[in-house]
Amino acid sequence: MADVGRDPTRSAAFDLINAVLSARRSLDDALAALSGLEPRDRAAAHRIAGAVLRRLGSLDAVLEPFLKKVPPDPVRHVLRIGAASLLLLDTPPHAAVATAVALARHRGLAPFAGLVNAVLRRVAEQGADILVQIDGPRLDTPPWLWTAWGRDARATAKAHLTEAPLDLSLLPGVTQPEGGEALPNGSWRYPAGARVTEMEGFAEGGFWVQDAAATLAARLLNAQPGERVADLCAAPGGKTAQLAATGAHVTAIELNPQRMARMAENLARLHLKAELIQADAASWRPEELFDAILLDAPCSATGTIRRHPDVAHIKRPQDVQKLVPQQDRLLAAAAAMLKPGGRLIYAVCSLQPEEGAPRIARARADLPFHYAPFTPADLPFLPEAITEEGHVQTLPSFWSERGGMDGFFIARLRRV
Repeated sequence: MADVGRDPTRSAAFDLINAVLSARRSLDDALAALSGLEPRDRAAAHRIAGAVLRRLGSLDAVLEPFLKKVPPDPVRHVLRIGAASLLLLDTPPHAAVATAVALARHRGLAPFAGLVNAVLRRVAEQGADILVQIDGPRLDTPPWLWTAWGRDARATAKAHLTEAPLDLSLLPGVTQPEGGEALPNGSWRYPAGARVTEMEGFAEGGFWVQDAAATLAARLLNAQPGERVADLCAAPGGKTAQLAATGAHVTAIELNPQRMARMAENLARLHLKAELIQADAASWRPEELFDAILLDAPCSATGTIRRHPDVAHIKRPQDVQKLVPQQDRLLAAAAAMLKPGGRLIYAVCSLQPEEGAPRIARARADLPFHYAPFTPADLPFLPEAITEEGHVQTLPSFWSERGGMDGFFIARLRRV
């Protein structure tokens, strides 16, 4: 096989996959660390890495019959990239095999180039048949997540198999960019891979990226013009923007300075105003109590796997357990910031049961809160999200015919 020059896209995808699977770094952090790539090469590398991480179990199952023994991890990453190119990304077989062999050579894996060539040629011939015969949703989901998701596991895992579309929230009166589909919640949805920065109206600040499910927490807070509203753990600012657009006086608290800077940039582009405070929301206190608070608490983010497939590989059960005390501290802090009668929305983009209803049960037992359950009238376009207890639980399988949505748990409390 003739030598193929270095492919910066696949080389970058290799770095991204290695960062997630070997170093347990988030895909976003690994992507930010890449340098010297053109925007389109960066986007293509992200897409390849996302495909591998999303279908990792299935790709390994396809490769396994053609391997006499498990090769070193760097070689497995090359094989996974090649298999994903062949089976998931519609790359012509010759190009997929040749670029994988070249990647092995340029990564110091020349002794394995023949193996990569032979295995991927077999995958090109037989891989598609194997792929349709295996249980993809089960193989692509870590066992601890499958167990935790219970009866929703298969539908949720199935929703994770495809790349998520792009959802936009629009400011009132703004015309949506062309090519989108109106969603029942008011968002506009665009095909996966759509580049928001190239859309007409982005630079002018007419809209921002926000999954449809992520809009619900701020919507359910029902902020009114002139109310004093806090957004705790606010970055990157999508919910802050929603609240500011209502005419409420919004205070956004965020601990991370880099995320705070990003939020400030986003709000400036959108021409929206909010008081931004860099502080730990668990210990910061306002001079005047708030009418309403949105607490989108730090969480495992397992509800965003369809959009961030690395989450399934970098999170562990012990990570969830470490987050629970932090969520309880933030709920206690929110109680101390609210006026009597004030309302609190607690939200997590998580599918893990322990980050949802048990946190509300503990808050009701230990803190001066009344429970304010939701009814289908609160979300008339998504009644299936209302649980028997009156919480909101969205699942990635909801709106599957439209491309799904992120998983969120949302509850409402009122200060005694």
